[in-house]
Amino acid sequence: MSELLYFDSDGNRMDPPDDPVNHPAHYTDGSIEVIDFIEDKNLGFHLGNAVKYIARAGKKDPEKTIEDLKKAVWYLNRRIAQLER
Repeated sequence: MSELLYFDSDGNRMDPPDDPVNHPAHYTDGSIEVIDFIEDKNLGFHLGNAVKYIARAGKKDPEKTIEDLKKAVWYLNRRIAQLER
């Protein structure tokens, strides 16, 4: 059985969708991956994690939507505390 190949709109080969290691579905449901946005904006650890948890809220596990949002707030509060020092 041959392997399926995936290509983007420019004809470049890409990884298959729903790859839980390289491209988890809960981070790839929009037109760009969350990691690409975080890196493009140079958000750093705290802000990047906040964005990550906001973007995946309710998608990885719908029962943990509030937990994901609380984690985002936790990272934002840590960053604010750093800046206030």
